[in-house]
Amino acid sequence: MKTLIVWIALVTLASAASGAAFKQVSFATSDGGQIFANLYGEGSHAVVLAHGAVFNKESWHTQALQLKERGLKVLAIDFRGYGKSKAGKNGKTLSLDVLAAIDYLKGQGVEKVSLLGGSMGGRASAEASVASAPGDIYGFVLIANPPFGSPQKLKGDKLFIVSEGDGLAASVKSEFQKAPQPKHLEILEGSAHAQHIFKTDKAEKLTNLILDFLTKA
Repeated sequence: MKTLIVWIALVTLASAASGAAFKQVSFATSDGGQIFANLYGEGSHAVVLAHGAVFNKESWHTQALQLKERGLKVLAIDFRGYGKSKAGKNGKTLSLDVLAAIDYLKGQGVEKVSLLGGSMGGRASAEASVASAPGDIYGFVLIANPPFGSPQKLKGDKLFIVSEGDGLAASVKSEFQKAPQPKHLEILEGSAHAQHIFKTDKAEKLTNLILDFLTKA
């Protein structure tokens, strides 16, 4: 745990040092909460980055820069209860934070919005897809998302990713089978969970899978 805390702190410091790479923004949720986020780049296609339970918006900094370099606008959010983000009347309903991020980007003139969520953020992204209006979400990547119960209602193009030794591998495969087309499944070697994969020798493969999926025509 100490190693993880140090790693997050270093990423946070690196983000602060390269402040010109993004600007901090905030927006309201439908239940009266307030979400703070880091906004990178420009473009008509944007990606919302939704972190896992032991991470925060700064943990996506490297991936946000890579997506920005590929011409995407990127919004890395802090979920309610993280950083300065605050919950509304619906408590821990994290999908509302993702939906609010989509609305914010649409208000900025973005034409297409995709989602990238790890673990807890993957489940929140999936739940947001189910709750979203048709066409609101162009596509999304779920990295080792916990079960959310309605995979048959997912909208948009879908990429499920999980390590073969992850304890959630079986449930990810099951939800992938139930999800409607278009959909894709990638099983990576190892047992690292969600964003932790970026700290392993599978980081480059994971990064390439995400970049190729989110930037395809």
